[in-house]
Amino acid sequence: MMHSKQSSFTLSIVILSGLSGAGKSVALRSLEDIGYYCIDNLPALLIKPLIETLKIRENLNALAVGIDIREKDFLAEASELLKRLRDDVKMEVVFLEAAEETLVRRYRETRRPHPMLSMNSSKTIQEAIGAEKELLAAIRAEADRIIDTSNYNPHELRAFIQSIYSPSDNKGGLRLLLMSFGFKYGIPQQADMLLDARFLPNPHFNHELRPLRGTDLAVYEFVMNSRETQRFLHHVMDLLNFVLPCYEKERRSYFTLAIGCTGGRHRSPALVLKIAEELKGRFSLDLQVVHRDLENE
Repeated sequence: MMHSKQSSFTLSIVILSGLSGAGKSVALRSLEDIGYYCIDNLPALLIKPLIETLKIRENLNALAVGIDIREKDFLAEASELLKRLRDDVKMEVVFLEAAEETLVRRYRETRRPHPMLSMNSSKTIQEAIGAEKELLAAIRAEADRIIDTSNYNPHELRAFIQSIYSPSDNKGGLRLLLMSFGFKYGIPQQADMLLDARFLPNPHFNHELRPLRGTDLAVYEFVMNSRETQRFLHHVMDLLNFVLPCYEKERRSYFTLAIGCTGGRHRSPALVLKIAEELKGRFSLDLQVVHRDLENE
């Protein structure tokens, strides 16, 4: 969901929300590390007064605000307030979530209680997660970007968030994120376009190449030397040459292309590197590359 009306006020704002255990604290710290002024657990009705206060700070151009279940009494108003804020400021709402089994595992590993259990200790952890989803549904519906963190560890999530929001010299252009991933670890829900490379010859079955990665020259050349790969890349580049200028024309600020193979170790990283090389310097792109599952196999 993108909104075209923007103010002349240059403060860039990220509203960060999501399910408990999905990584909101990690994401907020990641933004702080790249220069965002970050405030966690702020009632939504205070966001606009905060923005008015911060306008006088000339050296501040990026703000991140965390909203979560701890502000239960204000959640009913939050989505409506966010809608109204879009008329006045450049803002993106980001919602972090993860599969239920992942959230349960994370809570068991940390031995921390789910916030909903402190409100009603008779619930199971699964019931607490379900109740939280209901309370946050309106904010999720308002999100510009939904990130499924099920397959990220904290370091990977930090790298992913910073790849999206790090300051860019490409003022006003399209930020293109190229992501490799493995289908066995789940589909990245945040992808705008997803391509399947599992039909290509697999270096995994070559004993010399198996320990290597798609970013290693030997594997890269193996993947690129396939006739199927060359035909696939030809079609992919034709598609990107068509759609990227259209997204730029529509003033989209970001676009994520995810390419998957079985484990995300060989074929998809090699393809992402080749596509990044082909696109470098074309259009007005700010190009970022993320290999989500490179270390998993």
